[in-house]
Parts: sequence; structure tokens; C-alpha cells
Amino acid sequence: MKKIHRAVKDKSSEEQHIIIIGNAAHPEVQGIIGWCKSNKFADENNVYTVIENEQEALALDIPKDRKLCIVAQTTFNYKKFQDLVEIITKKGYDIFVLNTICNATEERQTESYQLAKESDAMIVIGGKSSSNTRKLYEICKKECENTYYIQKLDDLDLSMIKSYRNVGITAGASTPNNIIKEVHTAMSEKSFEQLLEEEKVVKISNGDVVEGIVLGVKEDEIILNIGYKSEGIITRNEYTNTPNLDLRTVVNVGDAMTAKILKVNDGEGQVALTYKRLAAEKGNKRLEEAFENHEVLSAKVAAVLNGGLSVIIDEARVFIPASLISDSYEKDLAKYAGEKIDFVITEFNPKKRRIIGDRKQLIVAKKEILKKELFEKIKVGETVEGTVKNITDFGAFIDLGGADGLLHISEMSWGRVENPKKVFKVGETVKAFVKDIQGDKIALSLKFEGANPWISAETKYAVGNVVDGVVARMTDFGAFIELEPGIDALLHVSQISKEHVEKPADVLKIGQELTARVVEFNKDDKKISLSVKALEAPEKEVEAEEFPVEATEE
Repeated sequence: MKKIHRAVKDKSSEEQHIIIIGNAAHPEVQGIIGWCKSNKFADENNVYTVIENEQEALALDIPKDRKLCIVAQTTFNYKKFQDLVEIITKKGYDIFVLNTICNATEERQTESYQLAKESDAMIVIGGKSSSNTRKLYEICKKECENTYYIQKLDDLDLSMIKSYRNVGITAGASTPNNIIKEVHTAMSEKSFEQLLEEEKVVKISNGDVVEGIVLGVKEDEIILNIGYKSEGIITRNEYTNTPNLDLRTVVNVGDAMTAKILKVNDGEGQVALTYKRLAAEKGNKRLEEAFENHEVLSAKVAAVLNGGLSVIIDEARVFIPASLISDSYEKDLAKYAGEKIDFVITEFNPKKRRIIGDRKQLIVAKKEILKKELFEKIKVGETVEGTVKNITDFGAFIDLGGADGLLHISEMSWGRVENPKKVFKVGETVKAFVKDIQGDKIALSLKFEGANPWISAETKYAVGNVVDGVVARMTDFGAFIELEPGIDALLHVSQISKEHVEKPADVLKIGQELTARVVEFNKDDKKISLSVKALEAPEKEVEAEEFPVEATEE
């Protein structure tokens, strides 16, 4: 009933007209009316309409611009409900249909309809005031003329049906099981005492664990035969913690299931069951054992929450706080959604719903092992391979598998590196060599000696050679020309041109290509001086000039 009440309350609030299919005088229908909320149409008669037959459906006259929400009395004839909905649909309305007929009722009506078609006579057992039973009688009467409505065995005149070969029996959901058995016994010429000996009467109560066979599966609920007079119902929320799971993909008709009774009567004549809570109890037992034994568990992340992750072990939830997910700060937890992770239980208090998992300590422990293994084998001068973990203005941290090595900006190239972030990317694989080890700190370098450009510089940049380069940077006293990565030469302001130049920026630009003559080479100090003016004036004239005091770059 809550499902119906919630639906009519929401839809009427959305200014939809509520169509209730059922008996207007029935208490259930009166209860549904009470949940219809007034909207901008004000007049209560414009909020809902109750119809029970084809004539009332055909006479329905609601403005075509109104949306309709159609619900039904839970015990209403299911086929008749479908017929009335079809009539309303043909009128051209924009409708929302909510099949609120009880599942057990729907199943019973369908079975009774089929049985009546195949029988010579039908016996319908139930109270005269039972709407459920009355609908069964109407269905059977329509298919089988020889249909009899009785409340108990005394109402049955056996002489009326003794000439029929096939006699079907059906009963309302609330009809006591013993009355049904009495009627069946009388018709099959068995004594009631014999029947009781053949079958034990099933008794159930809230909290009992029962076994049953799946009779039907819908997207959001499972119907279970538990050997009781009413079927058991497991809703999606009581089957799993997984949101929007289609139960038809995980449960099949005929499957055997174990469940726990929540309510013997859920208010609609059915037994409310839970599969999830029974599984969670088993899951909590499993988690308790893992907590006591410090066992490492594995599970997929079921949900990414504010402040952490939620994982499920046998329907029991475990919360892993953000601070215990990794050994470093994790800004984006969404990347863990659906991922399988390992963790241990560090706090177990199911009464307070506080079961805490810890992934961080596993990562730290694993890294300690890797770190120990790494320092046992790593040596200065050895080439290593790692992954760029973090990049700063002064260098990059390389994960070597157990420890991080620092590749300082000054060790990234024989040439000049302005910004490490322009050279490397996080996640990139790098090969470097170990320059130094101090305690647990590892210094790395990419300046491999074999690639040192100064090895062959003495020949390439001998005094008198004409070379090409690019203006890399400038000062007031001159410009530094990059001849190749790792080798810069100074072009003093006095050597830029025969004409007087106040400062290099007046005639040069960063990135400009130029040609000059080497006028000085000092391998020990790694200094080279250039002159453009030497290309413009006779060599002797340049040699005769007094060169300024040598300037060095800071």
C-alpha cells in the first residue's frame, strides 16, 4: 500500500489527475483517495476519479491537456484492469500506469483464469466480504458457467458437482488453509484427519529463516513459495545493496532460496522476506573472523562516497576512509569506482554499523619490503628505470619500486632546462643512473658521461672555427649562444658588430640564429667566446683589439 500512497501523493502534487480503478466504497480505495493532494486545479473532483467498469471508463471526461496517473485496488481483477487501461489509452491521454495489483493476487487470478477454462466446474472459497475472493469468482464465472462461491465446507452441496468430471478449486489469499483442505478432502473422498497426517501445518513467525522456491521474478521483486498460505516477497532493496539491479538477471523461476521473515503479514496479505539481511549476517560473521585473524580481503568498490569508499563482502558493507585508501593524498576517489582492492578490517562494530577497512597499511607494508629489496641491490653509477611520480620546479621524483629518486633540474640534461614540467609528464617511464645515495635518499642523473658534448668540443669549437648557434639568453654585457645542448658560448656586446652596440637586446632576439667565429676556447673552465665582428673585419684587426675583461654567467 505504501507504494500506491507514495505514487498518488507525488503524481497529484505534479498536477496529474489520479485515476483509481476499484470499488469506491472499499476501505483501500478510500485510503488511496486520502493521499491525493490538491493542486492548482483546486476543485477536489478534479484531483482524482474512481472507476470500476467499462461504462465509467468510456464516460471518463478529463481535459486532454491533463496527464493521468492510473493505479488500482490491489485485489482488483487484473485482466479487467488491463481492459480499462486500454479504453482510457484509446482516448488519447498522456498516461502513467502503475500496476499496483498485488503480485500474489495477480498470480492467483491468472492461475484461476486458466483453471476455469479447463474445468467443468469451479469452486471459489473465501469470505463474502473479501474483495480478493470476489474478483476470483468473477474471473472464473466468466470462463466457467458452473462456478460456485462458498465460505466453508458446509456451504458446498456435493450433489451439484458430482456429475462433473473436472472440478477446479481456488481460494482468496486470506482463506484459511484448513478450509481449503477440508473442501479438497470432501471432493476427493479422503477424510480430513487423513489429510492432516499427510501434511504438516506450516507455522512461521518474524525472524524465522525459511527456504522456498522462486515462483516469479520481476525487475524489482521476487515471489517465493515458502510453503505458507501466502507467498513470500523479496523486494530489490531487501535482496541486494546494488542500486537499480534487475533481479531477472540474477534469479530464475525454480531457483531455491533461503530468506529471513521480516513480517508475516506486510499489510497486503503477503509475507515480507529479506535475503540481503540474512546474507549480511553471514557477511558480518565473515568480517569478524577476518578482523580477528588480520586477514587480507579483496572486493570491488561498490560506491565512491564523500570521504571514502564503500565495499561489500557478502552484502555486509565496509567503509574505507579517504585517509586509509593510500599512503599519499588522493584527490580523485572516482578512479576507484568498480575497481577490486585489497584491505584489512581495523575496526569491527556491527551494532553501530561501523566496520572500517584499511588499504593504506598494506601499501606501506608492501613498499617497505620493496624498499628493502631495492637498497640491497642498488649501487651508485648503476642505470635504473622508474616512473615519474611527481614534478616540481626544482626536479622530478621517480618511483623506482620501493623508494623515490630525485632527478634534480640540473641533472636532467647537459643543456639548460628552464621548467621540468615541460620535459617530463607524470606516469612517464625514465631511465637514469644513480649519482649518489645518502641514507634513504637517492639522487639520479640523466647526464650520462658518454653523452657529454664537451668530449668532442675541443675539435668542433677550436679557435678560428666558424660556428652556428641560437641566442639562448641575454645580459647587459653580452648574449649566450647555444651551440648544441650542453654547450653555450659568450658573444660579448663588443663582438656583436663593428658598429657600437649599447646592449645585446637592441640588435638580437631570443631564438635568433646567427653565425660567429670562435675567438677563445677553454676546455678546463668549459668556456667559449665568439665574435660576429670577426667575420666582418680582417682577422689581424680583431686580434689587435684589446678584449674586455672576461664576464661569466651567474
